[in-house]
Amino acid sequence: MGRIIAVANQKGGVGKSTTAINLSACLAEKGKKVLAIDMDPQGNTTSGFGVDKNGIENTLYELLLGEAETKDTIVKDVVENLDLIPSNINLSGAEIELVGIDDKEFILKGITDKLRRKYDYIILDCPPSLNMLTINALTAATSVLVPIQCEYYALEGLSQLIHTIDLVKERLNKRLKMEGVVFTMYDARTNLSLQVVENVKENLNQNIYKTIIPRNVRLAEAPSYGQPINIYDPRSAGAESYRLLAEEVLNREDN
Repeated sequence: MGRIIAVANQKGGVGKSTTAINLSACLAEKGKKVLAIDMDPQGNTTSGFGVDKNGIENTLYELLLGEAETKDTIVKDVVENLDLIPSNINLSGAEIELVGIDDKEFILKGITDKLRRKYDYIILDCPPSLNMLTINALTAATSVLVPIQCEYYALEGLSQLIHTIDLVKERLNKRLKMEGVVFTMYDARTNLSLQVVENVKENLNQNIYKTIIPRNVRLAEAPSYGQPINIYDPRSAGAESYRLLAEEVLNREDN
């Protein structure tokens, strides 16, 4: 049965979609069968894989509302070994439309539990808020990976996210565990990045990945070309960092 990892942080601009895209791609590069699910109405993960988010008929929105079958929603082989369930701005309406549905927190879980037999990893790119979409992701997931940017307000809102994770584990999903924290946008030239890393390590009683994702021009460029970094520039510092992160994720599976 595959692992389901929710990439979550309600703070925007922390490298969440970048991490979802490139972790998925690097796991696929290592021969794992991967499904990425874009749960953010902005659709950054969708466009980051070169899929026209405004030109697709069936998305996660239709799937959650029962208007499309799973098989009709999956975009096959956006890169080798990697499939995608895309999203676009329509997903922003799901919050209201799900309100009257019984057991609405479990809709995604019902979908992903069937898909776990087909994939080694399912990566969920959560929206930058603690809304019903994020609750669905946490209820479906086996673990949560939290990207934290190496900037001044890095810890802002993190305690609320961890509290939400704890509540979901207690009430909705007892199998949920904290996969770990990964630092993003690290700039070795600044004291601030180093201070943020040390501050988080001192104050956060969570698993912290050894791999730190650097601030990298090629990493920032890749989404505009619709390619993950390991394809856009395989030898870049960003590509090497996400390969190392994928190795850590795989090693945690073995331990």
